[in-house]
Amino acid sequence: MSIREDHNRFREIVKGKVKEDLRKYVSQGEMIGKREDEFVKIPLPRIDIPNFRYGPKQQGGVGQGEGQPGQDVGDPGEGGQGQAGEAPGEHLVEVEMSMDELADILGEKLELPLIQPKGAKNIDSLKTKFTGLAPVGPEGLRHFKSSYKRALKRMVGSGTYNSEDPLVLPIRRDMQYKSFKKVQQPQTQAVVIYMMDVSGSMGEEQKEIVRLESFWINTWLRKHYKGLETRFIIHDASAKEVDEDTFFRTSESGGTLISSAYKLCQEIIQTDYPTNEWNIYPFHFSDGDNWSGEDTRLCVKMLQEFFLPNCNVFSYGQVESKYGSGQFLKDLQKEFGEDERLTLSQIENRDKILDSIKDFLGKGK
Repeated sequence: MSIREDHNRFREIVKGKVKEDLRKYVSQGEMIGKREDEFVKIPLPRIDIPNFRYGPKQQGGVGQGEGQPGQDVGDPGEGGQGQAGEAPGEHLVEVEMSMDELADILGEKLELPLIQPKGAKNIDSLKTKFTGLAPVGPEGLRHFKSSYKRALKRMVGSGTYNSEDPLVLPIRRDMQYKSFKKVQQPQTQAVVIYMMDVSGSMGEEQKEIVRLESFWINTWLRKHYKGLETRFIIHDASAKEVDEDTFFRTSESGGTLISSAYKLCQEIIQTDYPTNEWNIYPFHFSDGDNWSGEDTRLCVKMLQEFFLPNCNVFSYGQVESKYGSGQFLKDLQKEFGEDERLTLSQIENRDKILDSIKDFLGKGK
Protein backbone atom coordinates (compact mmCIF):
# COMPACT_ATOMS: atom_id res chain seq x y z
CA MET A 1 0.00 0.00 0.00
CA SER A 2 1.46 3.39 -0.99
CA ILE A 3 2.05 6.34 1.32
CA ARG A 4 -0.65 8.25 -0.59
CA GLU A 5 -3.19 5.48 0.09
CA ASP A 6 -2.21 5.42 3.79
CA HIS A 7 -2.61 9.20 3.96
CA ASN A 8 -6.01 9.11 2.25
CA ARG A 9 -7.16 6.36 4.61
CA PHE A 10 -5.98 8.43 7.59
CA ARG A 11 -7.87 11.49 6.25
CA GLU A 12 -11.05 9.43 5.99
CA ILE A 13 -10.60 8.20 9.57
CA VAL A 14 -10.14 11.79 10.77
CA LYS A 15 -13.21 13.04 8.86
CA GLY A 16 -15.26 10.18 10.29
CA LYS A 17 -14.13 11.05 13.82
CA VAL A 18 -14.97 14.74 13.40
CA LYS A 19 -18.39 13.86 11.95
CA GLU A 20 -19.07 11.46 14.82
CA ASP A 21 -18.22 14.09 17.45
CA LEU A 22 -19.48 17.13 15.52
CA ARG A 23 -21.93 18.21 18.23
CA LYS A 24 -19.03 18.43 20.68
CA TYR A 25 -16.90 20.53 18.32
CA VAL A 26 -19.83 22.82 17.51
CA SER A 27 -20.79 23.43 21.12
CA GLN A 28 -17.26 23.79 22.55
CA GLY A 29 -15.59 25.64 19.71
CA GLU A 30 -12.25 23.86 20.14
CA MET A 31 -11.21 24.69 16.59
CA ILE A 32 -12.42 28.25 16.03
CA GLY A 33 -9.42 29.90 17.65
CA LYS A 34 -7.05 27.91 15.43
CA ARG A 35 -8.01 29.22 12.01
CA GLU A 36 -5.36 30.00 9.44
CA ASP A 37 -6.80 31.32 6.19
CA GLU A 38 -8.78 28.43 4.70
CA PHE A 39 -7.65 25.84 7.24
CA VAL A 40 -8.38 25.03 10.88
CA LYS A 41 -6.47 22.86 13.35
CA ILE A 42 -8.66 20.35 15.13
CA PRO A 43 -7.60 18.69 18.40
CA LEU A 44 -8.38 14.97 18.16
CA PRO A 45 -7.60 11.96 20.37
CA ARG A 46 -4.43 10.41 18.95
CA ILE A 47 -5.19 7.99 16.14
CA ASP A 48 -2.62 5.20 15.86
CA ILE A 49 -2.46 3.12 12.69
CA PRO A 50 -1.41 -0.45 13.66
CA ASN A 51 2.28 -1.16 13.08
CA PHE A 52 5.10 -3.42 14.34
CA ARG A 53 7.34 -2.11 17.08
CA TYR A 54 10.66 -3.74 17.90
CA GLY A 55 12.38 -3.73 21.28
CA PRO A 56 15.96 -2.56 21.94
CA LYS A 57 18.73 -4.59 20.36
CA GLN A 58 20.74 -7.22 22.28
CA GLN A 59 18.03 -7.85 24.83
CA GLY A 60 17.67 -11.54 23.99
CA GLY A 61 15.14 -13.26 21.80
CA VAL A 62 12.22 -15.60 22.38
CA GLY A 63 12.99 -18.15 25.14
CA GLN A 64 16.20 -16.41 26.23
CA GLY A 65 15.03 -14.77 29.44
CA GLU A 66 15.25 -16.02 33.03
CA GLY A 67 13.44 -19.21 34.08
CA GLN A 68 13.32 -22.93 33.28
CA PRO A 69 11.34 -24.87 30.67
CA GLY A 70 7.79 -25.57 31.88
CA GLN A 71 7.86 -22.85 34.56
CA ASP A 72 4.58 -20.91 35.03
CA VAL A 73 4.88 -17.41 33.60
CA GLY A 74 2.62 -16.00 36.31
CA ASP A 75 -0.70 -14.19 36.43
CA PRO A 76 -1.05 -11.83 33.46
CA GLY A 77 -2.52 -9.29 35.86
CA GLU A 78 0.63 -9.08 37.99
CA GLY A 79 3.24 -6.39 37.78
CA GLY A 80 1.52 -3.02 38.24
CA GLN A 81 2.31 -0.72 41.14
CA GLY A 82 -0.12 1.73 42.71
CA GLN A 83 -3.82 2.34 42.04
CA ALA A 84 -5.56 2.68 38.71
CA GLY A 85 -6.54 6.24 37.78
CA GLU A 86 -10.07 7.38 37.03
CA ALA A 87 -9.44 9.96 34.26
CA PRO A 88 -8.53 9.06 30.68
CA GLY A 89 -5.07 9.91 29.44
CA GLU A 90 -4.79 13.06 27.36
CA HIS A 91 -3.30 11.97 24.03
CA LEU A 92 -4.29 14.70 21.58
CA VAL A 93 -3.02 15.49 18.13
CA GLU A 94 -3.88 18.54 16.01
CA VAL A 95 -5.05 17.67 12.52
CA GLU A 96 -5.34 20.35 9.85
CA MET A 97 -8.53 20.38 7.79
CA SER A 98 -9.73 22.73 5.09
CA MET A 99 -12.92 24.74 5.42
CA ASP A 100 -14.34 22.82 2.44
CA GLU A 101 -13.78 19.53 4.28
CA LEU A 102 -15.54 20.92 7.36
CA ALA A 103 -18.42 22.11 5.18
CA ASP A 104 -18.72 18.62 3.68
CA ILE A 105 -18.82 17.06 7.15
CA LEU A 106 -21.46 19.57 8.29
CA GLY A 107 -23.56 18.95 5.18
CA GLU A 108 -23.37 15.17 5.57
CA LYS A 109 -24.12 15.24 9.30
CA LEU A 110 -27.15 17.53 8.97
CA GLU A 111 -28.18 16.29 5.49
CA LEU A 112 -28.15 19.87 4.23
CA PRO A 113 -29.39 20.49 0.68
CA LEU A 114 -27.22 22.36 -1.78
CA ILE A 115 -27.95 26.08 -1.89
CA GLN A 116 -29.71 27.40 -4.97
CA PRO A 117 -28.30 30.90 -5.58
CA LYS A 118 -30.71 33.57 -6.76
CA GLY A 119 -30.23 36.47 -9.15
CA ALA A 120 -30.34 36.90 -12.90
CA LYS A 121 -26.69 37.94 -13.14
CA ASN A 122 -25.23 34.88 -11.43
CA ILE A 123 -22.69 33.23 -13.72
CA ASP A 124 -21.21 29.73 -13.76
CA SER A 125 -17.78 29.30 -15.32
CA LEU A 126 -16.11 26.03 -16.34
CA LYS A 127 -13.07 25.06 -14.27
CA THR A 128 -10.61 22.26 -15.04
CA LYS A 129 -10.18 19.80 -12.17
CA PHE A 130 -7.48 17.09 -12.36
CA THR A 131 -8.92 13.81 -11.09
CA GLY A 132 -6.16 11.21 -11.55
CA LEU A 133 -4.11 9.39 -14.19
CA ALA A 134 -5.14 7.70 -17.43
CA PRO A 135 -3.29 5.58 -20.04
CA VAL A 136 -4.14 8.00 -22.85
CA GLY A 137 -4.13 11.76 -23.23
CA PRO A 138 -2.43 14.75 -24.85
CA GLU A 139 1.35 14.91 -24.62
CA GLY A 140 1.13 18.20 -22.77
CA LEU A 141 -0.50 16.36 -19.83
CA ARG A 142 1.94 13.44 -19.74
CA HIS A 143 2.92 12.63 -16.14
CA PHE A 144 6.67 11.99 -16.35
CA LYS A 145 7.20 10.50 -12.88
CA SER A 146 4.41 7.92 -13.17
CA SER A 147 5.43 7.00 -16.72
CA TYR A 148 9.06 6.56 -15.66
CA LYS A 149 8.12 4.36 -12.68
CA ARG A 150 5.94 2.09 -14.84
CA ALA A 151 8.73 1.73 -17.40
CA LEU A 152 11.29 0.96 -14.66
CA LYS A 153 9.03 -1.70 -13.10
CA ARG A 154 8.48 -3.32 -16.49
CA MET A 155 12.21 -3.45 -17.29
CA VAL A 156 13.16 -4.78 -13.83
CA GLY A 157 10.41 -7.39 -14.05
CA SER A 158 11.49 -8.55 -17.50
CA GLY A 159 15.20 -8.59 -16.59
CA THR A 160 16.18 -5.99 -19.20
CA TYR A 161 17.28 -3.34 -16.70
CA ASN A 162 21.07 -2.93 -16.44
CA SER A 163 22.19 -1.19 -13.24
CA GLU A 164 25.60 -0.45 -14.81
CA ASP A 165 23.88 1.30 -17.72
CA PRO A 166 20.64 2.57 -16.07
CA LEU A 167 18.85 3.57 -19.22
CA VAL A 168 15.03 3.45 -18.93
CA LEU A 169 13.13 3.52 -22.22
CA PRO A 170 9.37 3.94 -21.80
CA ILE A 171 7.10 2.37 -24.38
CA ARG A 172 3.53 3.31 -25.22
CA ARG A 173 1.88 1.21 -22.54
CA ASP A 174 4.06 2.80 -19.84
CA MET A 175 2.70 6.27 -20.49
CA GLN A 176 0.48 7.96 -17.91
CA TYR A 177 -1.44 11.19 -18.50
CA LYS A 178 -3.25 13.52 -16.14
CA SER A 179 -6.98 13.03 -16.43
CA PHE A 180 -9.38 15.88 -15.83
CA LYS A 181 -12.98 16.93 -15.99
CA LYS A 182 -14.75 20.23 -16.42
CA VAL A 183 -16.72 21.32 -13.36
CA GLN A 184 -19.03 24.27 -12.86
CA GLN A 185 -17.39 26.90 -10.68
CA PRO A 186 -20.02 29.22 -9.19
CA GLN A 187 -19.22 32.89 -9.61
CA THR A 188 -22.17 34.16 -7.61
CA GLN A 189 -21.75 36.95 -5.09
CA ALA A 190 -23.07 36.69 -1.54
CA VAL A 191 -23.02 38.68 1.67
CA VAL A 192 -23.95 37.66 5.21
CA ILE A 193 -25.04 40.46 7.52
CA TYR A 194 -24.98 39.50 11.19
CA MET A 195 -27.01 41.55 13.66
CA MET A 196 -26.81 40.95 17.41
CA ASP A 197 -28.59 42.39 20.39
CA VAL A 198 -25.93 43.48 22.92
CA SER A 199 -28.26 44.97 25.50
CA GLY A 200 -27.83 44.15 29.18
CA SER A 201 -29.81 40.90 28.99
CA MET A 202 -27.39 39.34 26.45
CA GLY A 203 -24.52 37.90 28.50
CA GLU A 204 -21.19 36.34 27.55
CA GLU A 205 -22.71 32.86 27.18
CA GLN A 206 -25.34 34.14 24.75
CA LYS A 207 -22.71 35.90 22.64
CA GLU A 208 -20.50 32.80 22.63
CA ILE A 209 -23.42 30.78 21.24
CA VAL A 210 -23.79 33.35 18.46
CA ARG A 211 -20.04 33.21 17.75
CA LEU A 212 -20.04 29.43 17.44
CA GLU A 213 -23.12 29.33 15.27
CA SER A 214 -21.91 32.07 12.92
CA PHE A 215 -18.61 30.21 12.36
CA TRP A 216 -20.44 27.14 11.07
CA ILE A 217 -22.94 29.17 9.05
CA ASN A 218 -20.02 30.94 7.34
CA THR A 219 -18.27 27.61 6.75
CA TRP A 220 -21.29 26.23 4.88
CA LEU A 221 -22.02 29.38 2.89
CA ARG A 222 -18.37 29.72 1.79
CA LYS A 223 -18.65 26.28 0.21
CA HIS A 224 -21.24 27.72 -2.19
CA TYR A 225 -19.96 31.29 -2.56
CA LYS A 226 -16.25 31.89 -3.08
CA GLY A 227 -15.27 35.27 -1.66
CA LEU A 228 -18.25 35.49 0.68
CA GLU A 229 -18.51 38.92 2.34
CA THR A 230 -19.57 39.43 5.96
CA ARG A 231 -20.81 42.56 7.75
CA PHE A 232 -21.55 42.97 11.46
CA ILE A 233 -24.10 45.12 13.30
CA ILE A 234 -24.59 45.42 17.05
CA HIS A 235 -27.54 47.13 18.68
CA ASP A 236 -29.24 47.97 21.92
CA ALA A 237 -31.48 51.03 21.64
CA SER A 238 -29.32 52.18 18.71
CA ALA A 239 -27.31 50.29 16.08
CA LYS A 240 -23.82 50.60 14.62
CA GLU A 241 -21.63 48.61 12.24
CA VAL A 242 -18.47 47.08 13.73
CA ASP A 243 -15.72 44.63 12.79
CA GLU A 244 -15.91 40.93 13.67
CA ASP A 245 -13.76 41.15 16.79
CA THR A 246 -15.83 44.01 18.23
CA PHE A 247 -19.03 42.17 17.33
CA PHE A 248 -18.24 39.30 19.69
CA ARG A 249 -16.53 41.26 22.46
CA THR A 250 -18.77 44.28 22.97
CA SER A 251 -20.69 44.53 26.24
CA GLU A 252 -23.49 47.07 26.33
CA SER A 253 -26.45 47.79 28.54
CA GLY A 254 -29.79 49.48 28.32
CA GLY A 255 -32.96 48.90 26.37
CA THR A 256 -33.53 47.34 22.97
CA LEU A 257 -34.88 48.79 19.73
CA ILE A 258 -34.62 46.00 17.17
CA SER A 259 -35.75 48.30 14.36
CA SER A 260 -32.52 50.28 14.73
CA ALA A 261 -30.55 47.24 13.49
CA TYR A 262 -33.01 46.51 10.69
CA LYS A 263 -32.82 50.11 9.46
CA LEU A 264 -29.01 50.02 9.35
CA CYS A 265 -29.03 46.61 7.67
CA GLN A 266 -31.41 47.91 4.98
CA GLU A 267 -29.21 50.93 4.43
CA ILE A 268 -26.10 48.73 3.97
CA ILE A 269 -27.90 46.52 1.45
CA GLN A 270 -29.28 49.43 -0.56
CA THR A 271 -25.88 51.16 -0.63
CA ASP A 272 -23.49 48.26 -1.31
CA TYR A 273 -25.39 45.18 -2.50
CA PRO A 274 -27.80 45.51 -5.44
CA THR A 275 -30.44 42.91 -4.75
CA ASN A 276 -30.59 41.68 -8.36
CA GLU A 277 -26.86 40.84 -8.29
CA TRP A 278 -26.20 39.67 -4.74
CA ASN A 279 -27.35 36.72 -2.64
CA ILE A 280 -28.14 38.33 0.71
CA TYR A 281 -28.36 36.53 4.06
CA PRO A 282 -29.29 38.66 7.10
CA PHE A 283 -29.02 36.86 10.47
CA HIS A 284 -30.38 38.49 13.61
CA PHE A 285 -29.68 37.11 17.12
CA SER A 286 -31.46 38.37 20.23
CA ASP A 287 -33.02 37.15 23.45
CA GLY A 288 -36.41 38.36 22.22
CA ASP A 289 -36.90 41.50 24.31
CA ASN A 290 -37.97 44.57 22.36
CA TRP A 291 -38.69 48.03 23.70
CA SER A 292 -42.33 48.13 22.64
CA GLY A 293 -45.04 46.51 20.57
CA GLU A 294 -44.89 49.53 18.29
CA ASP A 295 -41.25 48.86 17.44
CA THR A 296 -42.05 45.20 16.78
CA ARG A 297 -44.78 46.28 14.34
CA LEU A 298 -42.21 48.46 12.57
CA CYS A 299 -39.84 45.48 12.29
CA VAL A 300 -42.64 43.34 10.85
CA LYS A 301 -43.40 46.01 8.25
CA MET A 302 -39.73 46.19 7.21
CA LEU A 303 -39.58 42.43 6.87
CA GLN A 304 -42.70 42.38 4.72
CA GLU A 305 -41.80 45.29 2.47
CA PHE A 306 -38.03 45.02 2.07
CA PHE A 307 -36.19 42.03 3.54
CA LEU A 308 -38.35 39.10 2.52
CA PRO A 309 -38.79 40.20 -1.13
CA ASN A 310 -35.10 41.02 -1.60
CA CYS A 311 -33.09 38.51 0.47
CA ASN A 312 -32.50 34.82 -0.12
CA VAL A 313 -33.81 34.19 3.37
CA PHE A 314 -34.01 36.24 6.58
CA SER A 315 -32.99 34.29 9.69
CA TYR A 316 -33.82 35.11 13.29
CA GLY A 317 -32.22 33.14 16.13
CA GLN A 318 -33.50 33.64 19.66
CA VAL A 319 -30.87 32.87 22.28
CA GLU A 320 -32.44 31.96 25.60
CA SER A 321 -31.59 34.29 28.48
CA LYS A 322 -32.98 34.30 32.01
CA TYR A 323 -33.49 38.05 31.63
CA GLY A 324 -35.25 37.98 28.24
CA SER A 325 -38.97 37.52 27.70
CA GLY A 326 -38.63 35.81 24.30
CA GLN A 327 -41.65 37.74 22.99
CA PHE A 328 -40.15 38.75 19.63
CA LEU A 329 -40.03 35.15 18.38
CA LYS A 330 -43.67 34.64 19.34
CA ASP A 331 -44.67 37.80 17.49
CA LEU A 332 -42.84 36.70 14.32
CA GLN A 333 -44.37 33.21 14.50
CA LYS A 334 -47.82 34.73 14.81
CA GLU A 335 -47.31 37.22 11.98
CA PHE A 336 -45.50 35.08 9.40
CA GLY A 337 -46.54 31.53 10.21
CA GLU A 338 -44.88 29.13 7.76
CA ASP A 339 -43.50 31.75 5.37
CA GLU A 340 -40.51 30.04 3.69
CA ARG A 341 -38.66 33.33 3.29
CA LEU A 342 -38.25 33.71 7.07
CA THR A 343 -36.40 31.16 9.18
CA LEU A 344 -36.93 31.16 12.93
CA SER A 345 -34.89 29.19 15.44
CA GLN A 346 -34.90 28.94 19.21
CA ILE A 347 -31.44 28.32 20.70
CA GLU A 348 -31.89 27.22 24.30
CA ASN A 349 -28.22 26.40 24.98
CA ARG A 350 -24.98 25.30 23.33
CA ASP A 351 -26.23 21.78 22.75
CA LYS A 352 -28.95 23.21 20.48
CA ILE A 353 -26.53 25.02 18.14
CA LEU A 354 -26.34 22.12 15.68
CA ASP A 355 -30.15 21.89 15.53
CA SER A 356 -30.37 25.63 14.96
CA ILE A 357 -27.89 25.44 12.07
CA LYS A 358 -30.15 22.79 10.54
CA ASP A 359 -33.09 25.19 10.95
CA PHE A 360 -31.23 28.00 9.18
CA LEU A 361 -29.54 26.08 6.36
CA GLY A 362 -31.91 23.20 5.80
CA LYS A 363 -34.00 24.95 3.14
CA GLY A 364 -31.21 25.25 0.59
CA LYS A 365 -31.88 28.92 -0.21
